[in-house]
Amino acid sequence: MSEIKTEESFRDYIATVTKEGKRKWIYPKKPSGRFYNARTVVSLFLILFLVSTPFIKVNGHPFLLFDFLNRNFILFTIPFGPHDFHLFALAIIALAVFVILFTVIFGRVFCGWACPQTIFMEMVFRKIEYWIEGDFKDQTKLNQAPWTSNKIFKKTIKHAIYFPIAFFISNIFLSYVIGMDELIKIITAPPSKHLAGFISMLAFSGIFYWIFSYFREQVCTLVCPYGRLQGVLLDQDSIVIAYDNFRGEPRGKLKKNEAKSKLGDCIDCNLCVDVCPTGIDIRNGIQLECVNCTACIDACDTVMDKIDRPRGLIRYDSLRGIEKKEKFHFTPRMAGYSSVLILILSVLSYLLVTRSDLSINILRTPGLLFQEQPDNKCSNIYDLNITNKSFNYTPIELKLKNVEGELKLLGDELNLKPQEKHDSKFLLILPKTSIAKMNTPITILVYSNDKLLKEVKTSFLGPVAEKGKS
Repeated sequence: MSEIKTEESFRDYIATVTKEGKRKWIYPKKPSGRFYNARTVVSLFLILFLVSTPFIKVNGHPFLLFDFLNRNFILFTIPFGPHDFHLFALAIIALAVFVILFTVIFGRVFCGWACPQTIFMEMVFRKIEYWIEGDFKDQTKLNQAPWTSNKIFKKTIKHAIYFPIAFFISNIFLSYVIGMDELIKIITAPPSKHLAGFISMLAFSGIFYWIFSYFREQVCTLVCPYGRLQGVLLDQDSIVIAYDNFRGEPRGKLKKNEAKSKLGDCIDCNLCVDVCPTGIDIRNGIQLECVNCTACIDACDTVMDKIDRPRGLIRYDSLRGIEKKEKFHFTPRMAGYSSVLILILSVLSYLLVTRSDLSINILRTPGLLFQEQPDNKCSNIYDLNITNKSFNYTPIELKLKNVEGELKLLGDELNLKPQEKHDSKFLLILPKTSIAKMNTPITILVYSNDKLLKEVKTSFLGPVAEKGKS
């Protein structure tokens, strides 16, 4: 029986996989145009930022660091550790809401303009492939040809360039995790001294090389969950790359002396399909494989210029804009997400602004009564918890406010290392004459280098002094 095709039959399969389930290799035509030029500029800026940032240090520390293994993070010179989990959780929630809001409004514009996978694939590795093997027709012929000396030479040169670039890119990403200083140690020292780091470095390099030389667009169509989120996040008002079927249909080849009114503006040249890096036909509608790379817009605009018809047959627009010619407007759904995002960002900003370099807690040790001391005195034991969130060594000194007494640390002096969490105890000894009631309020001052950091209010448990006794 012959297969029945419908208008939506293209959704039954992936453009990069054949009906037999085998990989269908994509040979996209080399793109060109105003959007491609703009993406090239943006990509160069982002690549420069990505490559240069690990080398930037402020006061001897990385500008950005994401050390997940040790739960140590540095964001724009501000250190964060396990003690800042609540900030991390809020930031993740804010990021998730932002991604939802951004996608609801602008679709997958991030994928086409800022995603590292797209940037490196299209702006680095694909350009090298065009330079060595030629445009899409030359690449197709070369791959279908037998293994001649010319083919072996071109393939060898291409992969000989690919691997060092993949090695470099993978190590740049690795430097964001372990730091550039540690990465340089791994690279310069013998592998035996940093065996785990050396294996990680090779594994990262191998994965990146495999992705950009073989797996390619499959990352976007099979692995990345962002494309599948589109079905939930996009609506009729989302700005996407779309084909204006009202203007383009019925499509057909342009012939001389034929009235333009008989056909739509689409001349069925297929260039929008030829340049697509994921092999889809944008004229079929929104598809999860589309990464909004704008290559089809440039190709179509070039054709429209040649046949003297207006640009924008394929353009950034919403489905409502195409169907009803309505301009973009802010919907209640967008307003709802925006309100949630503003609320979360406000709370996060407040916590960041009020965040101090030291977290100090002083509590009387629970379950213990006062202790009798010589010279008509008594004492309480207190728990001291201090977290140093800064990069500096911080000496700590405790003093009493408005009461005569003595503080005795049970242990070494307080000199906190950077990012150190310190737990200890100390004795507070007061003369019984200073104790007005069983639960006496007291204030402990916390100093560092003669600078008052915090006033901690707590209580002292002791016997009430008898009247007339000193």
